[in-house]
Amino acid sequence: MRKALLQLHGAVLLAGFTGILGRLITLNEGLLVWYRLLFTAVTLWLLFFLQKKLQRIPFQQIMKITGVGAIAALHWVTFYGSIKYANVSVALVTFSAIGFFTALLEPIVLRKPINWTELLLGLIAILGISLIFHFDPQYKTGIVIGLISSLLGALFPILNRQLLQQHTPETVTLYELSGGFLFLSCLIPFYLQAFPADHILPTWSDLGWLLVLAWFCTVLAFMLSMNALRRLSAFTFNLTYNLEPLYGIALAFVVYREDKLLKGSFYIGLSFIVLSVLLQTWLVYRAHKKSKLSVA
Repeated sequence: MRKALLQLHGAVLLAGFTGILGRLITLNEGLLVWYRLLFTAVTLWLLFFLQKKLQRIPFQQIMKITGVGAIAALHWVTFYGSIKYANVSVALVTFSAIGFFTALLEPIVLRKPINWTELLLGLIAILGISLIFHFDPQYKTGIVIGLISSLLGALFPILNRQLLQQHTPETVTLYELSGGFLFLSCLIPFYLQAFPADHILPTWSDLGWLLVLAWFCTVLAFMLSMNALRRLSAFTFNLTYNLEPLYGIALAFVVYREDKLLKGSFYIGLSFIVLSVLLQTWLVYRAHKKSKLSVA
């Protein structure tokens, strides 16, 4: 159990580290994600082939998974765009709006009643983001792009959940990343026309960090998550992933000392984000405890 918890927190920490890498890599956000998807997809195809985990699925299912992969690719592009136009901390705080968008989109996509508690918690996070938006005008472009990223990031797991009911996590991940890469490959020429890049080929430094991003923050994080999920409950898994933005912000403070660049309004806004995470954690824990008592 202890090993599984360490694996899970390691995966969350690696996920939080992606924001740091987004600032380290000098490529623009579109090319950054294209190279990340390229290296990750090739690695997973080789890895799953050697492990004999490749599965054939119908073409119609491949197209569905590819569509979700395209959403994931756009989510990453806008996430790194938010970092480029603002900074890591602001991008991760804005990412916390994912709870609000999930509470809005999930009832529409899955045709279920609105969970007003989740919507209220999401609104607390939105209030924190709006305070930063209002008092720190230099971050407005990054915040707007970050909100688009949060919207796409909320839609991705909702659609992903339906796919995982039919296929293994390895199959879904492989085809999503491959589909996202193919989609972005078609989009990137137009993207570069709209947002010209200083350079297209990564520098040696960029290449090293891209490999870290693909092999450690994507492939290794996925393997750690899957290994942990075999021993831990989905409750513990989801609860721990709420810490991802907080881990990322802490890393940005340590690595880039962004705490010295941010105004007081950021910390006021961040306090609302932390409050929403704590309340969500408490509510989920209480519901989980009640469900265990009712079963007993």
